Amino acid sequence: MTFDHMIKPSELILNPDGSIYHLNLRPEHIAHDILFVGDQNRVEKITQFFDEIEYSTQKREFKTQTGTYKGKRITVMSTGIGPDNIDIVINELDALVNIDLSTRLPKEDLTSLNIIRIGTSGSLQADIPTDSFVLSKIGLGLDNMLRSYEIDSVSDKDLEQAFVSHTTWDAGKGRTYATRCSETLEQRFESDKMFKGITATAGGFYAPQGRVLRLALQDADLNVKMDNFEFDGNRITNLEMETAAIYGLSALLGHHALSLNAIVANRANGTFSADPYKAVDELIAYTLDKIAR
Repeated sequence: MTFDHMIKPSELILNPDGSIYHLNLRPEHIAHDILFVGDQNRVEKITQFFDEIEYSTQKREFKTQTGTYKGKRITVMSTGIGPDNIDIVINELDALVNIDLSTRLPKEDLTSLNIIRIGTSGSLQADIPTDSFVLSKIGLGLDNMLRSYEIDSVSDKDLEQAFVSHTTWDAGKGRTYATRCSETLEQRFESDKMFKGITATAGGFYAPQGRVLRLALQDADLNVKMDNFEFDGNRITNLEMETAAIYGLSALLGHHALSLNAIVANRANGTFSADPYKAVDELIAYTLDKIAR
């Protein structure tokens, strides 16, 4: 679908200074290569290695710093937690590069950003240990957010149906969706150190990820079913709250996206990293080095 009409102020909201509403950014504030982190405190854990920081801002949980690392201009941004925040962040980033904010018209020549998530996650497989890295080949959304968009052009319907059948997925929770990562970025960031597979994205932290405190689960066996799911040689490696939403929106909007996770917990073994900060620091160093090259 082509949109060539002026976008109404109620749909594309700008701040008085002309910046995009939630992110508090103008087009000149962001680089072509963007790193996502969930935690706003993790932004400076990355930018501390920069040669210089040219711009910094924060509004709510969305903290952004843009600077250079070994001569490469990079933006680091905290998204907060969950697919709903990803919906805000990616749509507003796309607006910064692909909509003329003065005329409110989509641009004729579109820009594709490189979006790389540096996250933490829990492994669902006993053989993927804590402190290892996972590259998400596929994002499997359990959260429904992307279903508000027309996603047929980017979704893997065969994988979705196989997952629904394997898990006897309750249709009352909405239809799952599956989208693949950018092949370009996958080739750029893969290594022998990386486990690869399907990353499941949940819409919450407790019941949506099989955790029980004082409320019963709709399907107490779902995590076990997910552990045993395989499609086209890919297992579900880990479970978190952002990847599928990032992949789906990026694919729809024409951006390249990749999600990298430091595994800090192993749900199958019930273990947690003795030093999760070290694993994250190592993944940061690995990612920055790949971007700079």
